[in-house]
Amino acid sequence: MKGRRVPSRRSKSRRRRARRMPIPLLVAGICVLIFLYALLVLTLPPNFRGERRQVVIPQGVPFKGVARILDEQGLLRSPTGFYLMARLMGVTGKVQAGEYEMSTAMLPAVILHKLVTGDVMKYRVTIPEGYTIRQIALQLQELGIIEEQEEFLKLAFSAEFAVGLGIEGKSVEGYLFPDTYLLPKGVSPSEIIKTMVGKFKRVYGPDCEHRAAELGMTDREIVTLASIIEKETGVSEERPLISAVFHNRLKRGIPLCSDPTVIYGIADFDGNLRKRDLERRTPYNTYLKKGLPPGPIANPGRSSLLAALYPAPVQYLYFVSRNDGSHYFSSTLREHNEAVWRYQQGGRKASR
Repeated sequence: MKGRRVPSRRSKSRRRRARRMPIPLLVAGICVLIFLYALLVLTLPPNFRGERRQVVIPQGVPFKGVARILDEQGLLRSPTGFYLMARLMGVTGKVQAGEYEMSTAMLPAVILHKLVTGDVMKYRVTIPEGYTIRQIALQLQELGIIEEQEEFLKLAFSAEFAVGLGIEGKSVEGYLFPDTYLLPKGVSPSEIIKTMVGKFKRVYGPDCEHRAAELGMTDREIVTLASIIEKETGVSEERPLISAVFHNRLKRGIPLCSDPTVIYGIADFDGNLRKRDLERRTPYNTYLKKGLPPGPIANPGRSSLLAALYPAPVQYLYFVSRNDGSHYFSSTLREHNEAVWRYQQGGRKASR
């Protein structure tokens, strides 16, 4: 037909390209949406009010379970997005169990970092000077640092575990240094013991070992003596005097006659020391056995360790309680007996 224009090949090609244009635009739009979604997940918290949450992540929970726990606490905008972020970073299997303090104003990336690095909550735990292993275990359980005492006691009284820490004897008694520690809930008993023994070794260093050798005593003997000093008095100024009494008795072969050692050797002690207890034959009865008991009876602090290493230069052989927390010291048995009658109001004569 005349007058009809036949389209060229070039114009047909342009029309085909025009029809294809929406596909790249669609892909670009999807990419923008994905980017915005990722931006939302990574940079925006659930809210900016900063409401605090304490979150417990149990041992062995899969990452999807972790995300669910966080979502239930209102800490995530998108559990799925949080999971995908962790997958892309390759950390889904690196979350550490424990108790965490978080906030609804925290970025998801910050929350994930806390979980992976194990930035758990820690509690100030003060172990008093003179506590025994059993008292420490009970305190840790009552504070919720450990769930049960049994595992802690099993390790603390394990000779094999003690040897692994470089400690002689059948337990770590005497080497759990009394101090204030920052401990997370759920920490293993072995880690607690290693931390406390590590602190002891930093306090009782080479200078102390050298001084013990000068006294002709082993380090364990010093720790044992320090534990007795710790239990005998709570008055810091008296510790070198108490130490002098025991050093003088050891040199003369006189029994130490220490009530705290007797008590330590009684498994069923009810809090009331009786005459029959002083006559009970145990390795820790220093009324009946000369010398030091077989090991420490408590965990001494720094001042008691120093007192054991540096006794006062006095000739005292006896001391008796004044019933006010302090003691009266004597060099002769006669003076001591007079002090017993004076301060104990006619009570049983003591020989220490």
